Amino acid sequence: MGNKIKPWIIAFRLHTLPLATAGILMGNFAALVNQSFHISILLLSLLTGILLQILSNLANDYGDALHGADNPNRTGPLRVVQSGIITRHQMGRMILLFILLSFISGIVLLCLSFTIIGLFPILIMFAIGMASIWAAWNYTASKNPYGYK
Repeated sequence: MGNKIKPWIIAFRLHTLPLATAGILMGNFAALVNQSFHISILLLSLLTGILLQILSNLANDYGDALHGADNPNRTGPLRVVQSGIITRHQMGRMILLFILLSFISGIVLLCLSFTIIGLFPILIMFAIGMASIWAAWNYTASKNPYGYK
């Protein structure tokens, strides 16, 4: 079991998760100071941010292997698709799972936030969430990745 999970832990790039949480924690601290803090919003924001960060990391691993940015001459941390530890097909399925989880978590967060911030801000946040999912995939994994320009 551990041998099946370890490659995914490497692919998730856990050391990058503070990137996903820093802004969320600061925003929730501001909400606390302004007496509009909700623990459920904090927890769902953290979950959604972490899911999006992992999605970005998985798509980057996949895309860099697909486009040759990760190759046997590459230096740096292990990339699981390029090294063959995880197949492109397996990574593609995990990416789809994280797209779905990110979307669901984001929708639940928006539904919970609706009564707090109203419809127009919810629509803006929905658009930002969809753009985040699009950006995670299109950075290196799409047919025309913007990350290489």
